[in-house]
This record gives sequence, C-alpha cells and structure tokens, in this order.
Amino acid sequence: MSQTDSPRHLVTRFAPSPTGRLHIGHGYSALQAYDLAKESGGTFLLRIEDTDVTRCRPEFTDGIYEDLRWLGLDWDGLMIQSERFAAYEAALDRLKALGVLYPCFCTRGDIARELAASLHAPHGADGPLYPGTCRHLSETERIERIVRGDPHSWRLDMGDALALTGPLIWHDAIAGDMSVERDALGDLILKGRDRPASYHLAVVVDDAAQGVTDVVRGRDVFPSTHAHRTLQALLDLPVPIYRHHALIVDAEGKRLAKRSAGLSLAELRARGVEGRQLADDLRAGRFPVGISLDAP
Repeated sequence: MSQTDSPRHLVTRFAPSPTGRLHIGHGYSALQAYDLAKESGGTFLLRIEDTDVTRCRPEFTDGIYEDLRWLGLDWDGLMIQSERFAAYEAALDRLKALGVLYPCFCTRGDIARELAASLHAPHGADGPLYPGTCRHLSETERIERIVRGDPHSWRLDMGDALALTGPLIWHDAIAGDMSVERDALGDLILKGRDRPASYHLAVVVDDAAQGVTDVVRGRDVFPSTHAHRTLQALLDLPVPIYRHHALIVDAEGKRLAKRSAGLSLAELRARGVEGRQLADDLRAGRFPVGISLDAP
C-alpha cells in the first residue's frame, strides 16, 4: 500500500463545559466520538471548555473525569481551555487585523428592545439574529467609546468575512456537503465583555491545535459550523470532517439539560447503574424509559 493510499489517522475529541454534571446525552456523544476513533486505531482526546469563568467549577471538571471513566472511557490527551487565553487573544488580533471584527456596546436589553421594535428582525437557524446596531457605528465613534472605557464585546462581521473568503463549503458525514450561510447565526460574539473567548472562537482554535480530524457532536450545534468554517478560512486553519449526531431527548421531545432530574450520570451511578453496561446499552440504542433519540 502506498503512502497516499494509507488510511488517515482519525483524531476525535469530547469537549464538555464544567458547568454541571454530565447527563446521558453527554455520555452518548462521548461514546460516539470515542468509538469512531478507536474502531480505526485513532486518537480520542478530552478538552475541558472552561472559558466561562463565572459558571465553571473545579468540582464539575473532576466530575467529568469520574463520569467518563465510569463509562469505561479513557483519553489519549487533555486540553484545558482556561490555560489557553493567549492563543485566543492572538487569533482575535489576527481577525482584527483582517478588518472583520467590530466592537459591540449593546447589552442584552438593548438588543431585545431593538428586536421587539423591529417589524423585520433578521432571523437565523436558532431564532432572531443580532440586528447589527454597532456594525453601523463610524470608526470615530467606535474609537471614542473604547477610549472612554465603555464595556464592549467583539463581533465577527459575517458579511465582511465572507466577502474576504469567498464561498465556503464544509462536509458533514451524515448530511453531506454544506455551503456556508451568512445568516445561519449572524454576527457572532467572539470575545465577550467578561469572557476571554466565546465558544465559537475557542473551539476552532483548539480543534486545530489538537489536530482534530473529525468533530463528533450533537445536531444542536449544526448551525454553528457555518461560523466555524468561516473562522477556519480566515485563520488559515485545517478543516475537519463533521458528524452531527442525533440528540437524546426526554418523553416530551426536549433535549436534555444539565438540570434534567434523574438523568445525570452521577445520579444513575448512585442508583446502582453499572457504567460499562450503560455504555453498551447506549451504543446499541437501548435507552432508559422516557428518553429516546430525536427524529431527523
């Protein structure tokens, strides 16, 4: 077999945020990523996404380790996002130099009021989009407000970004090739007022840093990939293959949350459930009473 014919080495990752205990849905997603890598002799990585310094807790990080090992999963490498703020700042500086970021001084209340007053509020995949209020400020006003010390975040101008990159494609192993849509999520915040990097920026920078070849994650994050592919193009980062799997939902068809009573892995363990047996059941599509996979 020639080198060009050799199978690629798969690198997947599981990247939870330590803002609560993992539930069955997290376990299902971790198993999907783990099995995809291990079935081909690849690498499975763990990343702790703890950039939200106001909500993340060390005890929840410890709980992630405990829950994964209870399911019989171990990892080949570990990354902690709170140790990587300098990498995110460097990426932001590069995007600023490209002219695709702008400061946003709006509060959530400001945005809500503007959307409520608009007869034609822009909508994306997940609902109303940021209306672009601060996108229209003059450069002079932006500088004056920053110098004055007005609190602000930094947003990605998707219009300017795609004008710079041209049309973009990303591939989902389930859905096929997808064209990047400007209004899937609109002008996303990449750095918040009190957060060094948003999920969207950090996940792109870290997938590249960890050499992730295949991103396995829930279908709820599907719209975000339009922005992620755009950032990869702007930052000259490699583009992984995506696999957005179905979500585990409750009896009412709602996706699970960390507050879902009785469905955290810690609660199941306390009730005497055996972790490796649960892992086998989830792999086989055998779910506890009252939960199931959502419809396509």
